[in-house]
Amino acid sequence: MKYEVELKHIEKSFNGFKAANDASFGVAKGELAGLLGPSGSGKTTLLRMLAGLEKPDKGDILIAGRRVNDLPARERGIGFVFQNYALFRHMTVRDNIAFGLRVQKEDSHKIKVRTDELLELTGLSQVAKRYPLQLSGGQRQRVAFARALAPSPSLLLLDEPFAAIDAKVRKELRSWLREAIHNLGITSLFVTHDQDEAVEVADKIIIVNNGRIEQAGSPLEIYQAPQTPFVADFIGESVKVEDYTQFKGFTAEEKGGSHQGIIRPEFIELAKDEKEISLPLGAERGTVKATYFRGSSVAVDIEVRGQILRAHRSLEKAPLQAGDKALAFIHRIYSLEAGRTRIIENRAKQKESVVI
Repeated sequence: MKYEVELKHIEKSFNGFKAANDASFGVAKGELAGLLGPSGSGKTTLLRMLAGLEKPDKGDILIAGRRVNDLPARERGIGFVFQNYALFRHMTVRDNIAFGLRVQKEDSHKIKVRTDELLELTGLSQVAKRYPLQLSGGQRQRVAFARALAPSPSLLLLDEPFAAIDAKVRKELRSWLREAIHNLGITSLFVTHDQDEAVEVADKIIIVNNGRIEQAGSPLEIYQAPQTPFVADFIGESVKVEDYTQFKGFTAEEKGGSHQGIIRPEFIELAKDEKEISLPLGAERGTVKATYFRGSSVAVDIEVRGQILRAHRSLEKAPLQAGDKALAFIHRIYSLEAGRTRIIENRAKQKESVVI
């Protein structure tokens, strides 16, 4: 595949700490990609090297097929939205948006036309004369977005773009940003540690861990087919078990060694009694430890064989409470044996009955 942006075997260390460790990935033209990983994983360092704010120790950074390692940030054709927005407090919304164009010494007519266009795009026309301190968090984020777009960059980079916004506004802005970027057709890359944000906004997710790229793919691919133990454990409401062979219907893939596994809520069928469950002979008996209302469903923590598992239960079914006895049928498990990630189906689903 031909990429608009590509990082090849990037290495970067700070005082002996490897922030980037042989990191390689690509982003196609017009694609909206999210760098997702825990704090300290190296995702912001990768973004800053792409922007020209840091220089890699080794490796190549290519934009539109051109190696830009030694190219100054201002010559890379990049728009950058900082986490704290970095707006000029003494400038109005209009002047903040026009700033980059004035630095480029564009003529006043072009500046006005482009600024008006971006004010309209971001829904800020009515507040064009206000100053940043007079704006809401969501409005400031839109000003930063418009300012980054003003010079018509070929690549847009965003560092934790929703971090400083409250939850309700954040959800609204996710949809708005995704739609705006797709309408513009601009290649974009954003950093986040929020899984929901990455899944909802990105066309492609790039998982970063300890400076390495663990996996890259669509949100669906990342979720349904994790390629490494880290991704399987990191994505979703995963519960890690040290020995999955303790549960009914599961045997080890390999003799000896570790039998670690990952169990997700959607892998578990939860029931009050045998009449409610599809395969009662393969079900585990457990005790409900806690429940959490999630709006469209209830999250249930159930203790099975000394292990706390997380399951989801429909609001249409009879409620469960802490202390209740319940049945849990584990449909499948991600095996993490030998450093590989593989789905194992419960043997009870392959037979009419299971002998325990």
